[in-house]
Amino acid sequence: MNNDQLNFEEYLSRFGSLTYKNKGTSMMPLLRQDKDLFTIVRKGPERCRKYDVVLYKDKLDRYILHRVIKVVKDGYFIRGDNTYRNEFRKEEEIIGVMTGFIRDGKEISVENPWYKLYSVFRNTSYPVRYFYVKLRHAASKFRNKQKNK
Repeated sequence: MNNDQLNFEEYLSRFGSLTYKNKGTSMMPLLRQDKDLFTIVRKGPERCRKYDVVLYKDKLDRYILHRVIKVVKDGYFIRGDNTYRNEFRKEEEIIGVMTGFIRDGKEISVENPWYKLYSVFRNTSYPVRYFYVKLRHAASKFRNKQKNK
């Protein structure tokens, strides 16, 4: 955003919600880069819930959209659907909460039963997905070592 545009916090404060094109791959396969739109509402005083997708700003002033995987007393543990590292975010760092997304012209609410099922599956399958990625990485390193002998 350039200086004559509102940043996300200002926009949400002024208008209450924001629909924006997804940038980045951390929320794949849910959100496809430069294809899908997502809608965020300004976070109110209520706590976020497990599986909510939240918007926050990182230390480099980048806006990040990740899923809450655990709610704790003073904040949240979050992770992108396509990432393998958990992060901790304080309550006050959360700017907004996703209410839905648009894929191929079709609006999908976070209240949609299929979306809810996806959210639970994506979180519970994490250990298997993590193991698979580590196994693929180790196999690739092994193959490269064999080639270089």
